[in-house]
Amino acid sequence: MSRKIAIFDTTLRDGEQSPGASMNAQEKLDITRQLLRLNVDVIEAGFPVSSPGDFKSVQDIALTCGDQCVVAGLTRAVEHDIDVCAEALEVAARPRIHTGIGVSPEHLRFKFKGMTLDEAIDQGVAAVRHARRFVEDVEFYAEDAGRAPYEDLARMLEAVIKAGATVVNIPDTTGFSVPWEFGQRIRYLMEHVNGIEDVCVSVHCHNDLGMATALSLAGVMNGATQVECTINGLGERAGNTAMEEVVMAIKMHEAELDAHTDINTTEFAHASRLVSSITGINVQPNKAVVGANAFAHSSGIHQDGVIKNRTTYEIIAPEDVGVSGSQIVLTARSGHAALRKRLEDLGYAGIPDDKFEQIHGAFLELADSKKEIYDDDLHSLMGEQDRNENAIYRLDAVQISCGQPLVSTATVTITDEDGEVCTVCEIGSGPIDAMYSAINKIVQAENDLMEYSVNAVTRGIDALGEVTVRIMDRDGSIFIGRGSDRDITVSSGKAYVNALNRMIDQHRHNAQRVESGTDAPAHI
Repeated sequence: MSRKIAIFDTTLRDGEQSPGASMNAQEKLDITRQLLRLNVDVIEAGFPVSSPGDFKSVQDIALTCGDQCVVAGLTRAVEHDIDVCAEALEVAARPRIHTGIGVSPEHLRFKFKGMTLDEAIDQGVAAVRHARRFVEDVEFYAEDAGRAPYEDLARMLEAVIKAGATVVNIPDTTGFSVPWEFGQRIRYLMEHVNGIEDVCVSVHCHNDLGMATALSLAGVMNGATQVECTINGLGERAGNTAMEEVVMAIKMHEAELDAHTDINTTEFAHASRLVSSITGINVQPNKAVVGANAFAHSSGIHQDGVIKNRTTYEIIAPEDVGVSGSQIVLTARSGHAALRKRLEDLGYAGIPDDKFEQIHGAFLELADSKKEIYDDDLHSLMGEQDRNENAIYRLDAVQISCGQPLVSTATVTITDEDGEVCTVCEIGSGPIDAMYSAINKIVQAENDLMEYSVNAVTRGIDALGEVTVRIMDRDGSIFIGRGSDRDITVSSGKAYVNALNRMIDQHRHNAQRVESGTDAPAHI
């Protein structure tokens, strides 16, 4: 029997640290349920000390997971962080505190202001011991392990294992490593750290040089028994190891790696689309495993080969990752049961009856005009519902007047969180410019529009138009907004308001963190 490799998903923590990828409470629970369908071993739910919202979200995720998987909370090697994390995890059936400190010369010198290695080890040991007062399962991360001298890293891991760590995480925090060297690093630790054979060895790799999946596989090949990853490779900077890539690579090379996972791979396509819809970060068409072109063939030679036998050009059966050759098409004649079943199949389970009625009404309105509703239409519709839920500002109406030689004019009506309705009319160089000027006059949140893009959600002239915008606030933070409608101008307005809502909500969370004296989340 091959070694079991645990899959530790950090989409809700490290993934959310992607610029513009913040999620609200309901969106996190939607992703949590999909991760449970995937049968992941560990869900890193968040950084509880960072804000009251994160604290509550970790609790909600823990309650949703029950005893199906381990729920982890991230902390720095600080007692207060650990105390708050332990409190948030009190409701978890299988809690894990994930704590740690930097180990590389760069981190000790600059991030920790000249801290010595011995001081860092002492602080890490103290953190592990303190965490063990609350939970039996403690994971320790040696931040920036990919750039640390082997001997320094071995000393730190040996000390925290002796202190009670049950999992040791060797992160390539900056994506600096190359696979052969990272494999040697893991092998060195397996051979030189006393007690390492009694704990789980985890790898957490970043994709700055495009090698996160290869680095994780090198770790597995040399003894690692847990891989930390995210759906679609979401994460800081260039992202993390993509779960779908590393799991399918292990599945295809089980014998060589002497390894397997317990992941339900048929849920990958749904998971990818759900995370993309919620975060507004599109998956590139040629993305491995879950990209739109992953199982597409345009070359005549390839088409001929695949027609004769699929394995001539496909090493993975589309069905193995949840991709089929056809889509279920819903129409206005489809009843409540059919719509609810298809939404559940797509990962939207547990929708309350009152919310479902709103969704069904929106579905019928769309179906009357579109005639055929595809899975991507439903994803877009659900994304629109989630974006409107608990929104600070809601776009109620848009009226555009434009043309040549007319001056573009936009009249916009917006309702704020207190129920106050405001209508403003503005002019601009074009219809979108006029509309955004009107929205800015109401919302009054300083920002720069960095990117504006329009895509058809499905095929056909009656397809929904989905708009994605990126805005930057005065501090240089990026926020993504997405909106969909049959009218592109309305989609554009919804996307911009969605981005503004995310920006304002994040500023409020930041203010809470300042009031509580908490720094930015730890980054491993």
